[in-house]
This record gives sequence, structure tokens and C-alpha cells, in this order.
Amino acid sequence: MYSGITVGCFTTIGNKHVSRGTPCEDASCAVSRNGVSVVCIADGAGGKQYTDARFGSQCAVDTIASVLCDHFDALYQENREAAVRGYLMAKLRVEFSKIMDERDLDVIDRLSCTLLFAAVKDRRLMIGHIGDGLIARISPSGVSPFTMPQNDKEGKTFFVTAAHADNYMRLLKTTVDDCHAIALMTDGVQDSVYNEEAGLVKPVVAKLAETFKDGRQAGEEALKETVEKYIVAGSNVSDDASIGIMYFEGTSAPDAATLESTADKFGDSDESFKELSVQIKPELIKAQEIIAHKKDEADKVIPETKPEENVPAEEPVAAAEEAAPAEENRGKASVSKLSVAMFCIGLLLAVAGIVMFILSKAG
Repeated sequence: MYSGITVGCFTTIGNKHVSRGTPCEDASCAVSRNGVSVVCIADGAGGKQYTDARFGSQCAVDTIASVLCDHFDALYQENREAAVRGYLMAKLRVEFSKIMDERDLDVIDRLSCTLLFAAVKDRRLMIGHIGDGLIARISPSGVSPFTMPQNDKEGKTFFVTAAHADNYMRLLKTTVDDCHAIALMTDGVQDSVYNEEAGLVKPVVAKLAETFKDGRQAGEEALKETVEKYIVAGSNVSDDASIGIMYFEGTSAPDAATLESTADKFGDSDESFKELSVQIKPELIKAQEIIAHKKDEADKVIPETKPEENVPAEEPVAAAEEAAPAEENRGKASVSKLSVAMFCIGLLLAVAGIVMFILSKAG
């Protein structure tokens, strides 16, 4: 079990935005409050139509961090994952609507951004991710993806402003057992440290997480130096970059020297999920017809009530008598009288049932 949690983050503008004279559209947030530690990052959408994406990404990380700190237990304990995803996206739409009003925006899409978060309370961990970017898990045995980038074959991704954004959010609830650190990054960092074709996170991520063993300030300084020097400065068209770290103090770090830096590419296939969906459609229609037909048949059957199936009316009373304290003699006497009365009523109902049964057979 960890002895404490240190969180930190860093965001910087990419050379592509500097050369175009556009602002940084990434945002990050790392907070600890109410016994909850949270790291959130977001990547504002690029493109002329996303005029205020930087405001959307900042609002997204601030809003979700606050919600997780204030309502972690309720969100974690809710078993309906779809309900939790829907609630988080609803909170964003509420806050985004305020920005639209303040800035007089015509459509919510102008605030589009991705979202990645990790929140921990005691041993419980909640991970959320919509869009591209990467969340990596650092354990004593190595570094692996928690959630991977969400892009189609054309490189397009999903944003929190989509009409059905909650359907695209990946939500994971687990524990932090055997977890040394968690790293979250937008694609501006992900592209340099993650081989998507092989599902390999490079050892440098574990090294960056380890800088937080000396505290948040030392860790964030190391993030700044590494990202600015080796990622942003490494390309004239580098994107905005955000990275966040959640470090579990007192846990074992992996030996960076033994971590794999290369891996074989995953096997590929031309089959798509869309094709699977099309293939199952006629089978599903047939299955629905069978289910509906069986239900109609069951609804037409009216079971006959047999006299012997009548439940004696005195059973609840007997249970009440058993639960009554022994010293309450008057109460017991009252219950006893009630038992006799109820028994008589039950007997009359049983006789009436027999008579009705005979009459129905005779008819």
C-alpha cells in the first residue's frame, strides 16, 4: 500500500501554434482535496471552426477535477457506468453553456476538446478518457497503456462536445494495487513516447514519473525540461503538449534499464467493427421477433388459481407474534385475537375461491 500521493502536471505551447500565432489549446490540472487526488488533461481541438477550444479545455479539466474531488464516492459506487458517463458529460455541458453565454458563441463545438483523467481515493481508482492521448500505468514490472488513443483510420478523434459524447467515453473503475505511478498525456507528448502499432510505452515515461519521488516541484520541473527540450523543440511542427503524473509514494519502481524500448508490430486485419455490426443486424432482427412472439404467447396464458395454492392469512400474524417481546402480554393477547380473526377471514376467502372454481368448471 502506498504511503502518500504526489500529483503534478505541465502544459506548453507547440511550435506549430507559435509559427501560426495561435494560442496554446491544451490544459492540465492536478489537485488533492477531500482525500481525493486528481490529474486531468485536455487537448483543445485544432481547426478554424474551434475558435474557443482553449477555453473548453481549461473548463473541462477544472470542472471534472472539482466534480471528482467533491463526489468521488457517489460516482465510484454507482454501478451503472452509462449513468456516470452521462453525469460527467452533463456537468461539462452545463459549464460550457456558461462560456457560450459569456463569449456569445453560436455553437458548443467551438469549445471542443478531448479529456483524460485519473482520480484516486484510498485504494480506489477511477480512469476516464475520451479522444486521443494516452493514460499509462507504471508498475514494478513495467509500463503499459491503461487507455489508448481513440482515433479512426483518418486520424479523427472524439470530443466532449459531441452529441453523444458519453457513448465515446471510456470509464474504468479499479484499484491501485501494484501501481507505482500513472501518466496522462495529450497527443503532443503521446506521439513521442508511445508506439501505437506495437502498444509499447517507452521507458522514458517511467523515468519522468520517478522524478516525483522528490516532490511536486521537482517533478514538474523535470516534466518542463524534458517536454520543452526533447519533444517540443524536436520539431518545427510540434503540437501543444500536456502531461500529468500521479505518483504513489512508498511503492516499488520498475528498473528502467530492463524495460523494453522496441516491440513487434501487432497483427493487422482488414475486418472492421462496422462490418461486424452490419453482419449481425439480420440475426438481431430475427432474435427480436422470436423474443416478442414468445412474450405475446406468454401474455395470452392466464394461469388458473388452485385452492390449495392460497397462502394462509395467518402466516404474517404468526411472524408478528414471534417478533413480539415476551414480556408484552397484552400485545400478545391482541395479536392472538387478531390471528383468529384473520384465520376466519382467510377460511372464508378459501371457501369462496372453491365455490368460484366449481362454478367456472360447471360453466
